[in-house]
Amino acid sequence: MNRKITFEDNLIAMSLFGEQSRHLRQIAGALDIQIHARGNTVNLAGDSIPTALAEKLLMDLYGIVEEGYPLYPGDIDYAIRILSSDDGVRLKDIFLDTVYITSQKRPITPKGLVQKKYIDAMRKFDIVFGIGPAGTGKTYLAMAMAVSFLTKGQVNRIVLTRPAVEAGESLGFLPGDLYEKVNPYLRPLYDALNDMMPYEKATRLIQQGAIEVAPLAFMRGRTLNDCFVILDEAQNTTSEQMKMFLTRLGFSSKAVITGDITQIDLPDGKVSGLVETKNILQGIKGIDFVLFSEKDVVRHQLVRDIIKAYDHLEQKKTQQSSS
Repeated sequence: MNRKITFEDNLIAMSLFGEQSRHLRQIAGALDIQIHARGNTVNLAGDSIPTALAEKLLMDLYGIVEEGYPLYPGDIDYAIRILSSDDGVRLKDIFLDTVYITSQKRPITPKGLVQKKYIDAMRKFDIVFGIGPAGTGKTYLAMAMAVSFLTKGQVNRIVLTRPAVEAGESLGFLPGDLYEKVNPYLRPLYDALNDMMPYEKATRLIQQGAIEVAPLAFMRGRTLNDCFVILDEAQNTTSEQMKMFLTRLGFSSKAVITGDITQIDLPDGKVSGLVETKNILQGIKGIDFVLFSEKDVVRHQLVRDIIKAYDHLEQKKTQQSSS
């Protein structure tokens, strides 16, 4: 099958094609077709289904670049995955849904259908659970949404928390002051925050109390009003801790709870609060659950393959134990 596409704007077409047609080579390799560009015209050749997919992909991506979106090689991979699973999707609806623009002027947008669903859920619902494997953007997108809400004045504070399960939440034996004790467990939240805004601004907001980063144990007895609250690594909360956290939510607040129920580090016999909520809170108005899988991983391709391999191992163990 052969297709020919001519784009109106040469400059936009060059951005779409990438430096020395890098993006076109990437698409051709991923879809196993031939792509040749001359000026602002592209010729496609290959089997009918991937060739038709490449045509829609290029047309959609041209429209995105036309809107000023900076196209990266990773975006090509995400776009191919999205259209391969549903060729009726409009890539504009996903890639142009900007949650926040980082200090490096890079827009944070969803990179797939489930991420788009997750972002929409955070806008619509007061409590959102993002459950799935590492690398699916659960915490990062929640952080971007929280910073967006704060900068727009939709909340007065951001509260970031996670259980310090490795220390059993008993931090007294660790050396140093409070922040030195808990910092190793909260480092991933700081890293995400510093990716959203300059270090100096983040530090100033923390000193002013507009952003608070604290272990889950320090949430007891509090009522969190006008806050965007993120509970990370929630699979390591006990049933009691999860109930305590969920009942902290005050007026004009949102809570996002993220975790991976395949990575539970609790002692044997302890029920994960995240697993329990998944079973008992579904269907309550104002709460939404968004489930990610290895298909939604937005890190290196090998991360997806590693997660899939471990999933297969767990399935084999389950089959052996039940037989």
